[in-house]
Amino acid sequence: MATLNSGAVMIPAMPQRVLIVDDDAEIRETTGEYLQEHGYEIALAADGQQMRAAFSTAAPDVVLLDLNLPGEDGLALTRWLRAHHDVGIIMITGAGEVVDRVVGLEVGADDYLAKPFDPRELRARLASVLRRTRGGAAAGGGAAGERVRVGRCMLDLATHQLTDDTGAELPITGMEFDLLRVFIEHANRVLTRDQLLTLTRNREWEPFDRSIDIRIARLRRKIESDPAKPAAIRTVRGAGYMFVSG
Repeated sequence: MATLNSGAVMIPAMPQRVLIVDDDAEIRETTGEYLQEHGYEIALAADGQQMRAAFSTAAPDVVLLDLNLPGEDGLALTRWLRAHHDVGIIMITGAGEVVDRVVGLEVGADDYLAKPFDPRELRARLASVLRRTRGGAAAGGGAAGERVRVGRCMLDLATHQLTDDTGAELPITGMEFDLLRVFIEHANRVLTRDQLLTLTRNREWEPFDRSIDIRIARLRRKIESDPAKPAAIRTVRGAGYMFVSG
C-alpha cells in the first residue's frame, strides 16, 4: 500500500473514502487494509502536508486524524479542516488523553477513538459519522429550501447551511446540524441529554458524556448574540436544554 492516496474500490457502488492521517506507518497500513477489506476506499498520509495533498487529489468523506502528529498536531489540522472542508473527523488519541479529547471536540472533531482501538468499534464510529455528515438531508425532515431562524442565524434544512446575520456562511459539523434539527423539531420543550442522544441517533455515547455539552457550547458560540447569556438554546438546570423559537 502506498504512503499517500492509495486505495482500491472494494464495493461497486460509490464507496466511502477514508483518509487515515497517522505518523505510525504500521497503524496506517493495518488500519487501511482492514477498512479496504470492509468496502472503504482508502488514502494514507503521515502528516499535515500529505493530508492536504490528499485533499487536492480526491476529498475524503471522513478523516481519521491522529492527535499527536509531528509538526502540526491533530488539533491544528482539525481547525484547518473545519475552515476549508465539509468532512467528518474522527480524532484518534492516546489512552488517557481526556483533556485533549475534550479540546478536540471543541475545535470541531465529530468523534474520537482512543488507541488501542477495536477495529469493529472503528467501523461503528465511521458508520455513525457518515450517517450524520452524509445522511442528514434525508433525515432532516425539512422541505427543500426551508430556512429556520436559530438565534442570530438562519439554518437551511435542505442544504445544511448555517448563515449569520450578515449572510456569511458558518462552518457546521454533521452532529451540530443534527442537534439543531432536533431542537427545531422539539422547539420550546425541555430535552434531556439522554433524549438528545436518542433523537440524534448517537446511542453509542453515554448520556452523561460531556460530548453533548461541548457541542452545545460550540453551537452557542455560533448562533447566540451573547454566548455567555444564551437566549436560543437555554440550559434548564437539573433537566437539560430547551430551544426557544421565535
